[in-house]
Amino acid sequence: MKLKNKIGIYLFSLLGLLIVSCNKDFLDEELTTQYSTDYLDTPEGIEELTRSLYGNIRWHFGYEWAYGMTLYGTDEFTNANDLTNEMWNTYDNRLGPLGATPETGAANKNATSPAQLWDQLYYGISSANTIIAKAPEVMTDEVTRNRSLAHAYFLRGYNYYRLTAQYGSVVLQTEPAEGVVRNFTRPTAEECWEQVISDFRKAYELFEGEVFTYGKGITWTKATAAHFLAKALLFRASERNQDWNSSYIDADLKEAIEVSTYAINARGPLTPDYNDLYSNWTGVDCEIEQLDEILMAAGHNADGSTNGRFGNRTYNYFNPQFSSFSGGWVRRGVWIGGMDFQRCRPTEYSYAVFDHVNDSRMWKTFKTVYGANNVAEEGHDVQPGDPGIVMILNTKDDRTYDNYTFGAFVQNPDWTDDQGRLAEWKIGERQTPTSGGLTSETGQWVPNSLVLYQNGEYVAPTFKNQPICNFFAGINKTDDGSRQAEKGDAHRDVTMARLAETYLVRAECYIRLNQFGQAMNDINEVRRRAQWKSGENRSYYTDGGMAFENNALNTGTAAENYINSNLNMNTYYLSNPDIAVTTEASSLELTSFPNDLPEEDEDVLARVGASSQYERALHFILNERTRELLGEWQRWETLSRTGTLVRRAQAFNPEAAAGITANKHELRPIPQAFIDGLLNDDGTNLSASDKAAWQNQGY
Repeated sequence: MKLKNKIGIYLFSLLGLLIVSCNKDFLDEELTTQYSTDYLDTPEGIEELTRSLYGNIRWHFGYEWAYGMTLYGTDEFTNANDLTNEMWNTYDNRLGPLGATPETGAANKNATSPAQLWDQLYYGISSANTIIAKAPEVMTDEVTRNRSLAHAYFLRGYNYYRLTAQYGSVVLQTEPAEGVVRNFTRPTAEECWEQVISDFRKAYELFEGEVFTYGKGITWTKATAAHFLAKALLFRASERNQDWNSSYIDADLKEAIEVSTYAINARGPLTPDYNDLYSNWTGVDCEIEQLDEILMAAGHNADGSTNGRFGNRTYNYFNPQFSSFSGGWVRRGVWIGGMDFQRCRPTEYSYAVFDHVNDSRMWKTFKTVYGANNVAEEGHDVQPGDPGIVMILNTKDDRTYDNYTFGAFVQNPDWTDDQGRLAEWKIGERQTPTSGGLTSETGQWVPNSLVLYQNGEYVAPTFKNQPICNFFAGINKTDDGSRQAEKGDAHRDVTMARLAETYLVRAECYIRLNQFGQAMNDINEVRRRAQWKSGENRSYYTDGGMAFENNALNTGTAAENYINSNLNMNTYYLSNPDIAVTTEASSLELTSFPNDLPEEDEDVLARVGASSQYERALHFILNERTRELLGEWQRWETLSRTGTLVRRAQAFNPEAAAGITANKHELRPIPQAFIDGLLNDDGTNLSASDKAAWQNQGY
């Protein structure tokens, strides 16, 4: 339904759009409206505003909305015992246009409102509109003018991409607005995607190839625009738009393949070791933040301009509540790369979708061992630096641990081997990427231990549940040991797009064109990087906590805690008890597609009822995206786009299954405060029916 002259949007004054600048000196200027207007009539002002666009994207990772709107309520993550954003996972009636507050049933004041993404992205759009309008007038140098325009078109396209992906049709404002505007025509979703694609196309045309204007690893380039143009074209051609997109599909998929190929050729090959993408983060602006594979990142460092209100808080969201496990054997602190806020608990699917033996990504992503930095009980043989928490990620058909008793240690003076002792662990010397002595010899008692399966049943959620499990293997892609305080901002960049996804986007386009052989080639490029290389120690683990080695706080007791907490080991051999210790290469390459898929994929396909060639291929791509991109801030969008959100959430996320509703939860609610502020052309308020027509279905 298209509504004319009935709706509006709060846009922002010139002063408002300027204060989002990421340049500290610029923020310190005396920002009167007159001064700001004059400054934007100069090349220097437009260049400064262009730089500020990089500040707009940091917002995405500054608070609870980072995971609430992107990861919750999907097949990959569910909530643990912390209920801050529970409604985004359970789809209950608190997920609505008003937003959740303690008064409306939220657990605390930190719950994410649908209005937060909406409001913030229009700030960036306002800045982009100003650049697009003024750059041709005030910038005479063609290179700098095109550079500013490329950035403005890209940021506007990106923000409208995020808005349209989340809310469906949204207000399109493509010219600077004076003050507050409150009546607009609501476009259709088709018109919104046309605007997104148009902006990305213009950015793609204007960028100077792979020229890192503002610093490698941060600067958007032609490949960045190509990647997101391909994603936007694929989105328009996907299932969520099937009511109107039939005339676009063929051309969109072919164009997406073309621009994806540019990005792959310009920025390839993939980084050889998956660890280098996230785990080997050694500190501020380190080498892995400059990798060619990274196409877009939210830039953070030790400068105060990247900290504060929208500093990087993502290290909080993926760890279990390790410090509260019985006995308190592992104390939290800056020496461990992440805080234990237990927001994002992996589902059974997120473990089971991996090949536990041959896929190195599993063991380079999940943190399964914490060293004891606090000897909490006397009379046991645990010493500082011994394993304090161990999580065995076995498979459903493994019967090794059927008769073991796992769980959190409870003081018991009559302790015996059948009351919680983990008797299949022996700590060897500290692990390195190529050596170390971890085997499955018996002898080491571990105070807190977990296993995924016993007797063929998924039992992991039964450990430390109060009432929801807070004991799980978290992921390490955001860990940061450079923080200056336990709850201080992280200093590492947040990767927002990388080349491995470009391969999977292109593969999906080939699938939709029934070119399965071409799709398999792209998939195998990603899977070859994921397989173990000859000489790798499969017991080795590391994460960004290693940056603590270069942290000024790394002295005294803190230094001891760092050494004792981070053992550089995983539970590979405990989780795969039939595998002998080896440093041989493994293989993950497909030889047939979409038939004869790996066992872990066939299990998923059976659960979701994927039977046709197309459905098998599509769901395989969704599985591969999990293995490659787990936790990378886009799962809800991907499942909504492909029309698989409800099916996969119901299949794999027990907390979401009861509440998620088809034809409603594929879109987010439009913020009620926005709707209530709309006026008719004559200045009168909208009627109740007009307001209802603006809101998305079901809300």
